[in-house]
Amino acid sequence: MDDRRMVTVSKYLSKHLRHQPERIGLTLGEGGWVEIDALITAAAAHGFRFTRAELAHVVDHNDKRRFAVEGARIRASQGHSVDVDLGLPAATPPAYLHHGTVAGRLDAIRTQGLRPMGRHAVHLSADRETAARVGARRGRPVVLGVAAAAMHRDGHVFHLSANGVWLTEAVPARYLRFPGAR
Repeated sequence: MDDRRMVTVSKYLSKHLRHQPERIGLTLGEGGWVEIDALITAAAAHGFRFTRAELAHVVDHNDKRRFAVEGARIRASQGHSVDVDLGLPAATPPAYLHHGTVAGRLDAIRTQGLRPMGRHAVHLSADRETAARVGARRGRPVVLGVAAAAMHRDGHVFHLSANGVWLTEAVPARYLRFPGAR
């Protein structure tokens, strides 16, 4: 499978497993799971065809490991805008996590902290490099530090998705470290 096709299939899966399953007649089951055969059939009925082999390639080779397969089912690992409980257990975060954004959002973040926006949770990275890649999708990246251990001590709950993304409901501004700040 060439890279262009892999990106196309991955984006299609993200759209329908994270945001708009109903658009192709799917209903996500408990934990966001859907039968692979139902997904392939629904996609084909709506004009987008892909094979099980292509699906397996996307799942196995996606650098962000966005999808998980369990038996004959598939789901998005995180990032849903539709109501779904992934059933992830609470996890103890490392001392610091990171969040990638762009300079244009810093004023709002300084006053409101990090909010999930259209998603169910704020996404945080264990390393600066990943956070920078995330921020770069919207322009020149700015990486914020998150005092995750302090948040956890103060009662904030964290979850770790299957692909290593840390999730939390929100990050109040007092737990953020901005570039250049001491």
